[in-house]
Amino acid sequence: MTTTHEEKTDGIARELALGTFTDELLEEMRALIGTQLRTDACVNNEYATRLAILRFAEGIGDDNPLWTDADYAAGTRHGGIVAPPSFVFACLGSVQVGWRGLGGFHAETTMTFERPIRLDDKITATVVFDGFDGPTDSNFGGRRIKDYLRQEYRNQQGELVATFICSRMRFERGEMQKRRDSRKIELPHPWTDSELTAIEADVLAERPRGAEPRYWDDVAVGDEIDVITKGPIGLTDFIAYIAAGAAPIPRLSAHGVALRRYHKHPKWAFRDPNTHALEPVYSVHYNDYAARLQGAQIAYDVGIQRTCWQIHSLTSWMGDDGTLKALHGQYRSHVYLSDVVRLGGRVVAKEIDADGDHVVRVETWATNQRDTNVMPGSAVIALPSREGAPADR
Repeated sequence: MTTTHEEKTDGIARELALGTFTDELLEEMRALIGTQLRTDACVNNEYATRLAILRFAEGIGDDNPLWTDADYAAGTRHGGIVAPPSFVFACLGSVQVGWRGLGGFHAETTMTFERPIRLDDKITATVVFDGFDGPTDSNFGGRRIKDYLRQEYRNQQGELVATFICSRMRFERGEMQKRRDSRKIELPHPWTDSELTAIEADVLAERPRGAEPRYWDDVAVGDEIDVITKGPIGLTDFIAYIAAGAAPIPRLSAHGVALRRYHKHPKWAFRDPNTHALEPVYSVHYNDYAARLQGAQIAYDVGIQRTCWQIHSLTSWMGDDGTLKALHGQYRSHVYLSDVVRLGGRVVAKEIDADGDHVVRVETWATNQRDTNVMPGSAVIALPSREGAPADR
């Protein structure tokens, strides 16, 4: 059953829906396993145009010239601009399967990459609900389940470009709200001027590997990859990510277009008590009031936004001749406005894989200023070999 505390206007409340796990709800969701979800309302780009790629790269803070400079990219093995592997999120970030009245946090991402996205490729996605685990109990937010959506992205030739397994934690918002104070931290973070100067110097010193090959032969187990720094995270960083075409579920809209959608789907929105405007549930990522209703302290990042940062760090390290084949990441804790996240990793294995590629396996992390690893993960990267085995596919 779904309930709300506050007054309603045409079914839209001043709070997010407060549903609970019931046997009926769980049976409803089991019946949906294997369903292909509708995606039209969540598609942001279909074509990898020059400007679409540029906007996305800028929206994640990645100025690698391979994505943005046609003259530079023409001299690489690609022969022209390609999109960062994360560009699939700018086409369709994700779709959610509806758990009536329950909250959701993106919990885990698993991705494989089959081929690059080239300039003007048309990317389409299919999304299938693969099921869920639980419910189980947790100290973080009480009873929860973990669901799985499989998203497959294909180009205009029907070739598989990437697969994204999106796992979300579903929870009862009332329980999450009750436990919010147990996770309380000082926000915004009290940075000093000298700390900010050092952070910005680190960001300005970052450079992608670029045209200089990073040979598999020269990489040793135990080597650490270059660190990428994000932050202090500001509201414009979140806005830029949305403007880049990534993440909103469904697409954000305004005025009459939005109002008609909210009246059709009242649980997509709530009325902000400060502005009296209707806001989408997605605004937990930029609206502190909505974030607190979700059980967080203030506005927090998008899960796949964090993965985009991870991909930025990996592609910058591997250089133009490397190929990102797979990655995994778990989202631990929120990344809040004012936080700083440093993304790095360590080579833990070298091998020639079943495809004949010379690959390195990398343990990855994303550490905030509180020394919390907010995204432990891993990646598989193919690198060129001095023996002549190609890294590209």
